[in-house]
Amino acid sequence: MAGVPERILVTGATGQLGSVVVERLAGERLRALSRRRHTGNAAARDGGGASCPGGDRGEDRDGSGGGRGANGPGNGGGVDWVVGDLRTGRGVNTALAGADVVVHCATDYWATDYRREVETVRTLVEAARWAGTLPHLVYVSIVGVDRVPLGYYRAKLAAEELIAGSGLPYTILRATQFHALVRTILAGAARLPVVPAPNWRFQPVDVRDVAGRLAELAVGDPAGRVPDFGGPEVRPAADLARAVLAASGRSRRVLPVRLPGKLFGAYAAGGNLAPDHADGVITFDQYLAERTDPAALRYR
Repeated sequence: MAGVPERILVTGATGQLGSVVVERLAGERLRALSRRRHTGNAAARDGGGASCPGGDRGEDRDGSGGGRGANGPGNGGGVDWVVGDLRTGRGVNTALAGADVVVHCATDYWATDYRREVETVRTLVEAARWAGTLPHLVYVSIVGVDRVPLGYYRAKLAAEELIAGSGLPYTILRATQFHALVRTILAGAARLPVVPAPNWRFQPVDVRDVAGRLAELAVGDPAGRVPDFGGPEVRPAADLARAVLAASGRSRRVLPVRLPGKLFGAYAAGGNLAPDHADGVITFDQYLAERTDPAALRYR
């Protein structure tokens, strides 16, 4: 209807990225899908158990659960919270009802079955078709999914291809690794007497910068695959390891190492980088400085 703001659905809305996207879209007609019941001002209520055809997979890192709660869609920019399960499809139709835009942030990096990433996208696509709507699907992927032979990356690339062939209007944004993930990888090694650092470079980006870009894309027109989004600095892993050590108050020797194989070779060749798109603002050092509690630096 002319003059009525679009309804935007964010999946994985209580996750690391999705929660910040919800914040960035404050003031929009916003609906949020999560596996967890929202603990804000309103309790979740059941949104019904209907599932879409083929609905299968998801959680929150993946966006799953089942029910609905609201601050009210007409309540001064409040968020309409829906608890739904992308693994089973339960609650997904409720979440998609009337949605003009879907920002798909739900994922599970630590899942042992990476097919889940593709199936959650399939669930959303099939639910949109079943409902007879064609929402603009905004999907966040990773820089290097077509260059780095990692199982999770292959799944993200397959999800991109599914979206591109879905018939839905879409926008795909590839971002470099989040600060928190890079820190977690290096912090694990920092417990050793000597810290091994691979001969790779990283271009870590802050989740807040990526969330801001996704919010911009959500209120814009479908654009297909848009330019990659990278952090403000490309730095050797050894340099980042020293920064993590300093932030945690540890003193260790950092030993650069070369790792064999196609996977490690792809990282060493810069397959995970987007140096021409260093669009992020918040640096890795700034991210570390904001977190005085080392436990708060854990990736989730």
